[in-house]
Amino acid sequence: MPGAGRPPADGAYPGRVRRPQAGGGPGGVPAGAESAAEPPGPAGGRPARQGGGGSSADTPAGRRGRAGSPSGRVLAWAAGVTAGLTAVGAGLGLVRDQILAHFFGAGAETDAFLVAWTVPEFASTLLIEDAMALILVPAFSRALARRSEGRRGDPVRTLVRSTLPRLALATSALAGLLVLAAPLIVATLAPGLPDPRLAVDCTRLTATCLLTFALTGYCSAALRAHGSFLPPAAIYVAYNIGIIGTIVVLREPLGVRSAAAGVAVGGVLMVLVQAPFLVRRLRRRPAPEEEPATTPTGGGRLLVLGLIAPVIAFALSRQSQILVERFLASPLPAGAISHLNYAQKVAQMPMILSLMLCTVSFPVVARAMAAGDTEGARFRVERDLLLAAVVVLTGTSIVIAAAPQIVELLFQRGAFDRADTEATAAVMRVYALGLLGQTTVGALVRCYFSAARPLWYPAAAMAAGLATTAVAGVLAAPLWGAVGIAAANALGITLTAVMLLLGAHRQSIPVRVRPLGEGLLRLATAAAWATAAGWLCSLLIRPALLSLAVAGLVAVSVFLLFLACAARAPDIPPLTPTASRRLAHARCHGAPHRHDSSSAVEAAPVGGDVPLDR
Repeated sequence: MPGAGRPPADGAYPGRVRRPQAGGGPGGVPAGAESAAEPPGPAGGRPARQGGGGSSADTPAGRRGRAGSPSGRVLAWAAGVTAGLTAVGAGLGLVRDQILAHFFGAGAETDAFLVAWTVPEFASTLLIEDAMALILVPAFSRALARRSEGRRGDPVRTLVRSTLPRLALATSALAGLLVLAAPLIVATLAPGLPDPRLAVDCTRLTATCLLTFALTGYCSAALRAHGSFLPPAAIYVAYNIGIIGTIVVLREPLGVRSAAAGVAVGGVLMVLVQAPFLVRRLRRRPAPEEEPATTPTGGGRLLVLGLIAPVIAFALSRQSQILVERFLASPLPAGAISHLNYAQKVAQMPMILSLMLCTVSFPVVARAMAAGDTEGARFRVERDLLLAAVVVLTGTSIVIAAAPQIVELLFQRGAFDRADTEATAAVMRVYALGLLGQTTVGALVRCYFSAARPLWYPAAAMAAGLATTAVAGVLAAPLWGAVGIAAANALGITLTAVMLLLGAHRQSIPVRVRPLGEGLLRLATAAAWATAAGWLCSLLIRPALLSLAVAGLVAVSVFLLFLACAARAPDIPPLTPTASRRLAHARCHGAPHRHDSSSAVEAAPVGGDVPLDR
């Protein structure tokens, strides 16, 4: 993966015939490259050789699929590893929440900690998941592309030198400011909190996460751009181990403050689990003796405030939904913030798993855009969104159908009683209504931020959704409490998803809005039938574990049966390279050959749909 198939700059060697060379390198041409003047074939590849009846792997496009772009098998492996470790991290997150619920329940003490935990959650979205990745993955992808051109100096190291020290200095200063301003922050976030001093102490303990999360996000983005997915996927495993271990060791002397201290420990572990791998990657290619005098390259210029402002605005608006929720819940009876937190953590698990494929393929989309292959990037984004929707809607059906059973099995013990279970389950069912919107936003925003210049439209759409959440929450919270706040959240994120989908075709990656919208609507219809069937089963069976198992099995079966039998069910592309190659072979030999680019891209093997050396 790293070092293979890096794209030359657009327009390099115009009209010149480039002959294949044995191996790539500075000044060389990657193996499998052909004439630059030849017209592109299917999926951006070269025309297949006439005659012979060979497989696609024998064509220049097939060879480029191996040498110039990540193969379907490699991407499937990366997605599997990422999903597996993410599932482990999510499982440990549930264990963490179970420990919190068991030791501290869902009362004023837990509410105080969760207000302080708003800072790590906010920083996580801004510095690890959204803003940092959406800025740095394209930046590192372009630096890797420039490195392959054989320019003097190493653009990747230049990018690191021009950005990492500034990032560490800025976040360290912000962490110190947060320690000093903790009382003001708590009073702003939760003015109705009964014990603000406890929340202030917890906020000061979690302040270090601003620095550690920034370093974590930087390492994750750099490693993913290099094609290394294992260390970034392990960060939440390390994070939750740090929190769980600290609570177990320090619970007696510190109480709920031990959870805040665990956040600080977990942040350090997230950096340590990635830093050695990134250092090894940066050392792999020695820098030339003469470095260019100018620093930053085009990738470094991405980090100028005027260019990263749209990404930061989007991430801030997205994470501000939590601020709105906790602000509105703080005057409610004690435990409302805790019920919202537990419900959200469990309900979002299907969404987290559904976006793993998008996380793995985002560097591929960014490098395809750097190579000028918008058609390959479009196909990748559309396929990822449909696959993610299948996963998240299947999980949504199970969550809504069996919410009380899930909460009972996970949390109902110790200080967490039956009343807490019922309140959390009611909130969780309403939260789940917004999961498709959350997934759609997470998948489509990569379209807008994979080009050289990020766009303001996603930030505007997210701000509209946030305003909707705030207004609806103000109206609904006095009437329905935490359930009304969850409904406002679902409404706001769904509005954002619709705006991003409607505006996507006008942006850098021209995804097909109508087919995507129809496919998502049919998948949602299948999920509604599956939810109804699963809910009925959960009402008829008493034991929680058996009820959850039967409801889940029935919901999944009905969902898949609806997709198999419904008229004009959405065409979900196969994930495995073998199935994709068979589909391409069947289309080539069983149907008339069509020269339109969209059908050509859809028939291409998974490994060849993003030709990075074009």
